[in-house]
Amino acid sequence: MHLKNLFNRQSFDSGQPRRLTLMAAFVALPLCLIACPGSKGAADPAPTTVSNSSENSPPPSTTESPARITIDADRAFKHVEKQVEFGPRPAGSAQLAKTRDYLIGELKSYGLNVSTDEFTASTPVGEKRMVNVIAELPGESKEIVVIGSHYDTKLFTKFRFVGANDAASSTAVLLEIARELANSKPRHMPAYRFVFFDGEEAFCEDWDECGKPDNPDHTYGSRRFVSQLAANNETKQVRAMILLDMVGYKNLEMGKDDMSTRWLIDTIWDTARSLGYADQFKSRPEGVGGDDHEPFLRAGIESVDLIQLGSYPYWHKPDDTLDKISPQSLKIVGDVVLASLPKISEKFSGR
Repeated sequence: MHLKNLFNRQSFDSGQPRRLTLMAAFVALPLCLIACPGSKGAADPAPTTVSNSSENSPPPSTTESPARITIDADRAFKHVEKQVEFGPRPAGSAQLAKTRDYLIGELKSYGLNVSTDEFTASTPVGEKRMVNVIAELPGESKEIVVIGSHYDTKLFTKFRFVGANDAASSTAVLLEIARELANSKPRHMPAYRFVFFDGEEAFCEDWDECGKPDNPDHTYGSRRFVSQLAANNETKQVRAMILLDMVGYKNLEMGKDDMSTRWLIDTIWDTARSLGYADQFKSRPEGVGGDDHEPFLRAGIESVDLIQLGSYPYWHKPDDTLDKISPQSLKIVGDVVLASLPKISEKFSGR
């Protein structure tokens, strides 16, 4: 992840890019709710007594509501742990190749259709082999929802950077979302594509330091994926894109990315609030400035970025290590996304 051009950033509020100047400074706040997920700060309700005096009361319903799909916090954390064990994972590295093999093995074990898209990218440090990993879950329509995360880490030569939060955390949550949807196959489900993007990070230190207008030094994998959608005449079939990035901090607190599509933000934040996670999904803006959702937005695909950037104090530092990650944070984000998906599908399907 990157500070993503906070001082000279592009916005897509009206579908056309415009330049904004933004100064953002957030302070990470410890969140008791993450450390103590069982406590919501309210006392247990007093027991209620049900009166059986009315003979005309309807019999209790024997039809149970379908169980809400949730992810396994421990499994998600183990995915983070495994990636961190591989070490730094910049694009083109042997460590990223090991990570890719791990992802492919997991996705195939879920019964998903898995493919890879290998391409060569021209970067400021030379030609780099990159590989996107795509897992597909067929739905009941031709409409597609993409859920993505980058799985590379930023290249640093001055220190060892293992990217526990950026972005092993989101990669882990995406794996678990894919597993749960593959196991449950909800009704009225669109087709899902779970995409693990290579080459999101810039090779130069800053996001825009070495890039050119026609060849930015970042988002290599997502730009490639969107170009393939266009080549296959599938762009209009993709009705929503959900991006996960930096979602595992033990003091989880995400704001609303102001580049993202408003109705997607509203749907996800309303769902989080209904699940009791308003303290983790804040109403404040999150200044991102660009991410793997940007190529989708440019292509006219409605997209949202779930990310904790401004209030994560270890961004692009050697301290972005496993001890900063909470299994409960991973679960909160995964559960909110899963609970939001039916509402997102209803929005574009007209049900």
